[in-house]
Amino acid sequence: MSKRIVIPILAAAATVCFTAVALAGAMPAGNAAKGKTIFSAQCAACHSVAAGQNGIGPSLYGVYGKPAASVKGFQFSPALKSAHIVWTAAALNKFLTNPQADVPGTKMPYMGMPNAQKRADVIAYLATLSDKK
Repeated sequence: MSKRIVIPILAAAATVCFTAVALAGAMPAGNAAKGKTIFSAQCAACHSVAAGQNGIGPSLYGVYGKPAASVKGFQFSPALKSAHIVWTAAALNKFLTNPQADVPGTKMPYMGMPNAQKRADVIAYLATLSDKK
């Protein structure tokens, strides 16, 4: 009889532990207004948010949800061209954490944004930069 009690308790504990681990890796909710401020301070020196206005880096207008290295008129690294990434929230989160580790050989010299909340805020801002609303 004790076996019947122990097994469900262990199963429940395993479920709770698995859920906690899965949630621990989740990205926090982003705030686009805060993301705009962070973008202005850390990204705007190289990236424009105006459609078609590339600078040191490509324009990031409309980049959310698009394939990497698809902005017209910008010379992307072979590494980014062959990475086959679509700029989803998860892909942007990984890339912005450490671009060189995510795509070795990328031309982006940025050292990365270690703060998960700031990344989420920037990603939320990037998601607003589109004609599709």
